[in-house]
Amino acid sequence: MSNKEERNLNITLKNEETEQSDIIVSFSTIFRKLKKYVLIWLVVAVITFVAICGATTVDNLHRKPSLSALVNFTYEGIEKGLDPAGRDFNKEAIKNPVVIEKALTSLGLSLEELDDIRNNIEITGLIPADAMSKILTYKNVYEHANSNNLQAAQAMLGVPYFPTEYTVKFNYANTSFSRKTAVEVINAILEEYKKYFFDTYGYNETLGISVTALDISSYDYSESVEVLRSSLDTLSNYVKQLSKEDTTRFRSPTTGYTFEDLYQAIDTVKTIDLDKISSYINVNNLTRDKESSIAYYEYRISELSRTKTSYEEQLASVKESIDAYEKDQIIIFGNGTDNTDTQSTQNSEQYDVMIAQKLTLTNDLALTKQSINYCRSRRDALLESSSSDEGKIKQVDEQLERVNDKISDLINDVKDTADEYYENVTFQNAYTILVPASSTMSSTLTVVKNNVKMPLLLGEGVVFFIYFIIAFIEAIKADTFDKKRKKTAESEVTVEKEESKEE
Repeated sequence: MSNKEERNLNITLKNEETEQSDIIVSFSTIFRKLKKYVLIWLVVAVITFVAICGATTVDNLHRKPSLSALVNFTYEGIEKGLDPAGRDFNKEAIKNPVVIEKALTSLGLSLEELDDIRNNIEITGLIPADAMSKILTYKNVYEHANSNNLQAAQAMLGVPYFPTEYTVKFNYANTSFSRKTAVEVINAILEEYKKYFFDTYGYNETLGISVTALDISSYDYSESVEVLRSSLDTLSNYVKQLSKEDTTRFRSPTTGYTFEDLYQAIDTVKTIDLDKISSYINVNNLTRDKESSIAYYEYRISELSRTKTSYEEQLASVKESIDAYEKDQIIIFGNGTDNTDTQSTQNSEQYDVMIAQKLTLTNDLALTKQSINYCRSRRDALLESSSSDEGKIKQVDEQLERVNDKISDLINDVKDTADEYYENVTFQNAYTILVPASSTMSSTLTVVKNNVKMPLLLGEGVVFFIYFIIAFIEAIKADTFDKKRKKTAESEVTVEKEESKEE
């Protein structure tokens, strides 16, 4: 647009009261006034910028703005809102009092502010990207839904989502901590939670309860063998399950074992060491208390007989169900020109379950019968004779002690190997601190930058508005003055013309 054309663009302000004159303001005049005061505006804008930034920085440092960290969970089930044990995931466990106590202890801080810390930690889940996409899509459908599909659209808006990332905010203004100490505290809490998470879901606590080092001196010799064998069976089943889950053939850097190695070691102790001791005890009829041992075997025979009867009844019931079960039929139709239709049957999932039950019950029944026969043979042998030879008893005591020590070592090796497996394989990325809290200058500037945006926008907006209004008013004055001057000049010319005519 040329300057000549620009001068012809005017703003007309009508005087409503007198309706005698109009005030004409051209854009070119406004632009000239803006240029005239631009330096003053820039100076004031810079001063405003410095003042607002400085005030915001001082205010933020005085108010102790919240610290933020970002954590992530990655394991099977978290996308459904479940923890590794299959229960509802509890995000509040991050600020569990036990976790906070260990964090404070590790930093050498007092526990007096434990409750204040816990009450001022806020954990917020972030909506996953795929869930956000669905929500936005369904929201669009809902907004454009008519009366016929409104209910369906409303149902879609209820799409569930479960966060995998969480923001952890710590408002330390309500504590006596400095920013640096507060950063150390919240980061220590997040680190301690990692240990808490692993201890809670590592599954080794159950192992520690069920399989422990035993005081075999309180048992008779045969009973000691059975107790040790039971411990080995539990340990063996645990290791076997881990071996099936382990697709990486994990080898512990601490113990040097794989789960297959441990399984073989357990089986060796059970089939060689224990069987050797058991045969020595049985051949020599060794016992600490003959009457007590006979009573024990009588009790075991009675208990096992009831268990055997229960297994037999269950097995018979399952067999009847299998015999009476009708398999699913599948009809394959021919081409319609001849009688080529065929039928076949297919096992259903329920049928497979019943077959598995039958196999399990058959195996349990067989083991129970073996135990009954063993207890009867031991009872009968003790009834006939028993030995209390000091030399043989001493030898059995030493052998049992050595086997017990081996089992204790195996328990520790299994636990250490399983701990490292869960930590380095199964739960390696289950919990990750993506962004720890920070007290660096850059993090402080980031907080200030986030908090200064709105005040700065408002402050600079007000300054620019005042700058524009002043330029606008000055333009009105200038154009009004020019108009009056032109009218005066025109009046003078008119008077001169009239005087010339009169002459």
